[in-house]
Amino acid sequence: MTPRVVLLSLSLDLKRICTAIQRNSSAVSKFNSEAKGWLGQVITDDENLKKMLDKVEKTLSMENNLEKAEDCLMYSFLIQNRALSINHKL
Repeated sequence: MTPRVVLLSLSLDLKRICTAIQRNSSAVSKFNSEAKGWLGQVITDDENLKKMLDKVEKTLSMENNLEKAEDCLMYSFLIQNRALSINHKL
C-alpha cells in the first residue's frame, strides 16, 4: 500500500476510536488494535511525522477516556492533512 493510503487508514481508525469512546462502545479495543497495525506499516523518512506517530502510539496506550478521544481526534486530522499533502508532492 502507498504511504498515503496507510496514513489515511490510520486517520480513519483514530476518528473511530474517538467516536467509540464518546459512545462508550466496546469497539474501542478493535479500532485501537487496527490503528496499531497501521502504525507498523508506516514507512517514512520524515522526522516530524515519525515524532507524531510516536505520540500517537503513546496515545493508543492510554486509558479509554475523553482525553484519549480528544488526542485521537487531533492526531486524526493532523495525519489526514499530512497524507493529503503527500499526494501533492508526487
